[in-house]
Amino acid sequence: MGKKIRILCYGDSNTFGYIPGRGGRYNCHTRWPGRLQELLGSEYQVMEEGLCGRTTAFEDVTEPGRNGLDRIRDAVERSLPLDVLVIMLGSNDCKAQFGASAQEIAGGLEQVAAQARGGEASGFRVLLVAPAAMTDRVMHSGFGSEFDQRSIKVSKELAEAYEALARKCGCDFLDGSKVTQVSEIDGLHLDAEGHGRLAEAVVKYLQK
Repeated sequence: MGKKIRILCYGDSNTFGYIPGRGGRYNCHTRWPGRLQELLGSEYQVMEEGLCGRTTAFEDVTEPGRNGLDRIRDAVERSLPLDVLVIMLGSNDCKAQFGASAQEIAGGLEQVAAQARGGEASGFRVLLVAPAAMTDRVMHSGFGSEFDQRSIKVSKELAEAYEALARKCGCDFLDGSKVTQVSEIDGLHLDAEGHGRLAEAVVKYLQK
């Protein structure tokens, strides 16, 4: 048996598999990292590091311990040897409490990618995924107090900022809004179909 290609998926609630409208977690056959594993087969090993509320590099005063920059090296080192790191973060950075622009959020993501590649943990490809943009439905969901209209606007600007960042730092890029979309239930999280479409898009990236 040959060496397996090892892929780490590092993200927030949309990598964790949060179920829009009712909470809890989609099973491993539904959430996109698990679906990715099934689509790729036994020659690959997909590892999941999804945490609800995770940001790129912002400290959330309401949810401590969600700063993605603080945990990325631990996650990478636990997953070595590693072939591909997929990072999908940014939705939580759009929260009103941060007041961050798309460029500032991309700056946080740049720190995460650099930290991931630091030291002996280099030598793998990095795929930056811009999360599917939020919709106005988020304002009428249980998360409406955390996001405002500016949040929605910034979420739609992340793809352009991330694509520029990918060119700058030698990473690969995938625009989540072009391959999937958030649920109509809460305007923030992927539904089961959305997870499936994202997994299929990552498969196409890997097949390149």
